[in-house]
Amino acid sequence: VQLQAFGGGLVQAGGFLRLSCVASGRASNDAATGWFRQAPGKEREFVAGIRWSGGNQYYADSVKGRFTISKVSAKNTVYLQMNSLKPEDTAVYYCALRYGSEVHSSVQQYNYWGQGTQVTVSS
Repeated sequence: VQLQAFGGGLVQAGGFLRLSCVASGRASNDAATGWFRQAPGKEREFVAGIRWSGGNQYYADSVKGRFTISKVSAKNTVYLQMNSLKPEDTAVYYCALRYGSEVHSSVQQYNYWGQGTQVTVSS
């Protein structure tokens, strides 16, 4: 499985961005994709996740109501729509995939990772 994440950029506070994660070689629908982020000097943290089968969505409390995760199975693509961005959302965003139907918030549960895309929110 190879993951490609893109769509990051520089945006002002209150603005929006949409990240995309394309998964090639995904062998099963019994899988979940998560978005994580890592700010300088901080640990990588869970942002949102979605199950490929059923489409159940999960969010970190810090982004609920502002971010939306979705997928287009035919395109093997997961999106992260980020609205009302705040300076504290600044980080490198990574997408990751795990086999097994559950979304986990732990980095260790994911076997495949994309290269990361930088999101910078200016105040």
